[in-house]
Amino acid sequence: MNCKLCPLACGADRSRAPGLCGVRGLTVAKYYLHPYEEPPLCHTNGSGAVFFGGCSLRCVFCQNFEVSRAQRGRSVTPNELAEIFRELEAAGADTLDLVTCDHVSDLVAEALALYKPKIPVVYNSSGYCTLPALERIAPYIDIWLPDLKFVSPELSARYTRRPDYFEFASRAIGYMAKKPLLWSGERLLSGILVRHLVLPGCSSDSVKVLDFLKTVLPPHAPISVMRQYTPMGEIANFPELQRTITAREYQRVVDHAIALGFTEIFTQGKDSASQRFVPQWDY
Repeated sequence: MNCKLCPLACGADRSRAPGLCGVRGLTVAKYYLHPYEEPPLCHTNGSGAVFFGGCSLRCVFCQNFEVSRAQRGRSVTPNELAEIFRELEAAGADTLDLVTCDHVSDLVAEALALYKPKIPVVYNSSGYCTLPALERIAPYIDIWLPDLKFVSPELSARYTRRPDYFEFASRAIGYMAKKPLLWSGERLLSGILVRHLVLPGCSSDSVKVLDFLKTVLPPHAPISVMRQYTPMGEIANFPELQRTITAREYQRVVDHAIALGFTEIFTQGKDSASQRFVPQWDY
């Protein structure tokens, strides 16, 4: 087929060669009970995280660089992936966390059609995705967990080479935001939780991200304002990214979220900016 699953629409015949995402089919770099997602997603035993190889959004600062660049990961079929879902559920996972599967969401949907766990299924996304792809996998998804990285096309072009990031991510989040919110105590069972990673020198764009989210998210939708930026990846030619963010930069963004009236805000401490939180890859 000529793949047009993600916004790159590269047209690759992925039965023969990788697309611009770097992979032909499903590859998995690690799956395990992951303790470091937001509390509504991993409150007891951790999320059952499955880290997929490849990515259509090439952030220069990616913490999971080896995986996003398809340097790691073993090939699996949809049948084998369905068995991984069963294994994680049996291990006591609080949620099934599908990490960066936008570029293989059609195959992940096939696996979920074979077996959908009884725990909430989380679509953990860069936000850079198309509505047709989301509509296909939506029947299997309980919780949308997208990033909204940038509003500025200049920033997204500089750091991801995708000036159209916000164009696609804003539509995707608008679609995801229609999912009804459902809580059981402090556990999120259905709905949307949006993440935003604050980058060095980019707090003004972070404020614009929050301004947009306020216009599309339902009342009391949770957001995660992340302080975990750690200088990693391909940042040798980006001197502004070779430091962590300051307390002042982070507090400006958190204060703006509060001023906008967000009531469910997850924040991070200074110690979250550390390579020790990056998983040790199995494949």
